[in-house]
Amino acid sequence: MIRSSLIVLLAAGALMAQSNPVITEQKAAYTANKNNLIKAAEKMPEEAYTFKPTPEMQSFGERIAHIANQMGTCSAMTGERKPSPAAGKTSKADLVAALKASFDACDAAWDSMNDKTAMEMVAGRGGAQRSKLSGMIGNTTHNTELYGYISVYMRLKGVVPPTSDRAM
Repeated sequence: MIRSSLIVLLAAGALMAQSNPVITEQKAAYTANKNNLIKAAEKMPEEAYTFKPTPEMQSFGERIAHIANQMGTCSAMTGERKPSPAAGKTSKADLVAALKASFDACDAAWDSMNDKTAMEMVAGRGGAQRSKLSGMIGNTTHNTELYGYISVYMRLKGVVPPTSDRAM
């Protein structure tokens, strides 16, 4: 009984001592989404980057470029809004590189925050104030939505999305 109680107390102490639990949890969700998006961009064949399910929709490549536009949101969290690395890019290699560069900026933004600094206010769209954490969660949520879109593009081209591919 005493041994069991000691183990429970030690485990509880370790959990309480974990620094930045909010950022840790949110960054884990972001990282999973990031990995899925990069795998999807790499997996889709070059010739499918111009594919549009319907004429009025963005092409797969335009969707990847749109995701890479997150550079502005993420870099603003560290104080320096950077332009999208995807601007003017159309080839798969260039868009995958731009996507990875934008995620590097987002990684830096997540790494710069702790549970306290995540509550700092920054200018969002249209100058409205929002917390850094809200901006980053909003970005992750939007990217999750975009992963859903590009998964459909992949299925329509006969490509299995990363989250459905047991071999990955």
